[in-house]
Amino acid sequence: MPSHFELANAIRALSMDAVQKANSGHPGMPMGMADIAEVLWNEFLQHNPRNPAWPNRDRFILSNGHGSMLQYALLHLTGYDLSIEDIKQFRQLHSKTPGHPEYKFAPGIETTTGPLGQGLANAVGMALAEAILAKTFNREHHQIIDHFTYCFVGDGCLMEGISHEVSSLAGTLGLGKLIVFWDDNGISIDGKVAGWFLDDTPKRFEAYGWHVIRVDGHNREAIKKAITAAQAHTHQPTLICCKTIIGFGAPNLAGTEKCHGSALGVNEVAAAREKLGWKYDPFVIPTEIYNAWNATEKGMQREEAWQSRFETYRTVHSVLAAELERRLKGVWASGTQEKLWQFVLDVENKKENSATRKASQNALDTICALMPEMLGGSADLSESNLTQCKVSKAIHPHQFDGNYIYYGVREFGMSAMMNGIALYGGFIPYGGTFLTFLDYARNAVRLSALMGIRVIFVYTHDSVGLGEDGPTHQPIEHLTILRSTPNMSIWRPCDATETAVAWIMALKHNTGPTSLILTRQMVPHQAKTPEQVHNITRGGYILVDCEGVAIDAILISTGSEVSLAVLAAKQLCSEGFNIRVVSMPSTDVFQSQDVAYRDAVLPPTVKKRVAIEAGSTNYWYSWVGQYGAVVGIDRFGESAPGATVLEALGLTSDAVVLKVKQIL
Repeated sequence: MPSHFELANAIRALSMDAVQKANSGHPGMPMGMADIAEVLWNEFLQHNPRNPAWPNRDRFILSNGHGSMLQYALLHLTGYDLSIEDIKQFRQLHSKTPGHPEYKFAPGIETTTGPLGQGLANAVGMALAEAILAKTFNREHHQIIDHFTYCFVGDGCLMEGISHEVSSLAGTLGLGKLIVFWDDNGISIDGKVAGWFLDDTPKRFEAYGWHVIRVDGHNREAIKKAITAAQAHTHQPTLICCKTIIGFGAPNLAGTEKCHGSALGVNEVAAAREKLGWKYDPFVIPTEIYNAWNATEKGMQREEAWQSRFETYRTVHSVLAAELERRLKGVWASGTQEKLWQFVLDVENKKENSATRKASQNALDTICALMPEMLGGSADLSESNLTQCKVSKAIHPHQFDGNYIYYGVREFGMSAMMNGIALYGGFIPYGGTFLTFLDYARNAVRLSALMGIRVIFVYTHDSVGLGEDGPTHQPIEHLTILRSTPNMSIWRPCDATETAVAWIMALKHNTGPTSLILTRQMVPHQAKTPEQVHNITRGGYILVDCEGVAIDAILISTGSEVSLAVLAAKQLCSEGFNIRVVSMPSTDVFQSQDVAYRDAVLPPTVKKRVAIEAGSTNYWYSWVGQYGAVVGIDRFGESAPGATVLEALGLTSDAVVLKVKQIL
């Protein structure tokens, strides 16, 4: 029977070999954390390599994702569908083993990590999701949702500001089934972190309200004892501070930055093999070590035992069981889509003027009542984003029987936690902040799009029209940033009806995130026929037209500026011009329509086009072409009432009329 040290050395050897073969990667962290990983995965982790999506599995997140070979080695050794050939293809084109763990590339990868600290934030989101789902569905003697969330972090993760945001919230809420392992090796790319990271990390986490344990990260019994204690301590999250040696086993480079982010070199790999007593050729794992690591039989037994408990639960609580299965599958309850569309028609019939943020809240009243999987929140702007609705019930410390999260002033943390919630399953997370604060959250929003997961970002106060708060709060470039993000769907509705449709489209868009861009100021209702209401779902449609005559110019607009386009078209028509107005609440959805529809809305023969939007103009030139023009804003805003700012910056119907006449 191989020793535990030999089992850990299998991780070290695979990590050294894969990085050396690729001549690229980070061998130091996997070699340093191998002992911790061996204890966790062989003694504690509840998982099934044959079914990586088993609902009650423990979640394992590698926040310090540069050490990806640690996770790939663990998946390979324990029996996941990740072969030795996949390991040999580390960091190669189209492999299952890219440089950082990527969601959906290999089975068992729970989330994309690499940008430091975000894996920790994902883990906090997953632990919160587990707590809420358990409170919703567990009953006495039927603990159907009952598992831990484990996360590995490095010094870099804890230096990143997002670690403060989410660790503070995790401690406040009391997420007692979250267990985080800190790889305290004292080394980052620039060398010994003592020159730039002297925080007393244990005291920092104790101040957050965490349970903190200090161990030698190479002492197996101490690690095992720490995990056992962490599991028993369920009213606080736990940080296990593991003192380790980066590159453990490399005789000349261990403990230095030289083994952090580059291959050890042929000679050092050979020397490490000798020091560790690893006698096998590169990528060779003895059968007895494979057998000792293999978790497939144990994993199947665990899942079968859980499935048996679930069948009993189904007998006793059939309605709850059916609802849990529906939510975990991500399907809508019967009749939901029809009821939501009836809501859209009712909104159109009311013909009410409103701010689109208020129209969004009205939509949420209906949506959340129909869809209990909705899990909302705001970064301390609930009263401004209007993300709370009639059925919202707040989550409080140690009280998880709700559907609304007060994230506090933590835009980045909120966005990354929503990624974790979406990845966990059973929920559709949405969260609000001001559009300009996308800047704080940008990298988490990018990872939502990169992973292709359904997260709904509610961005209100969408233009200089918000008024007196001034340039710091008035977005200019943000729509362009979002539109240039692959796999991100953006909706900027012009009135309550378009807002209701935007919400439905966001809920249906399950292959990527959606950003809803909403006004603070009141906007007028735009009357539509039933066909026009339906065509909102196509991202862009003809709102006002000149029937039976040749079109002189097309006005294309979004959001609050659609009303300017309509007013300008009315004035131009009174002067004898034939003007079409196209409302385009979602440029990406419109772009995805068939050519025939796009050409019917924007005929290629009509070259005179003017786009109107209260933001950067660059994006719109691809739509208006060389013969068109854009009415927008390419400077920062002003502090004054919204209408005053819009007029001062040239966002008026008169300005649109003038621009049309100029191009004609």
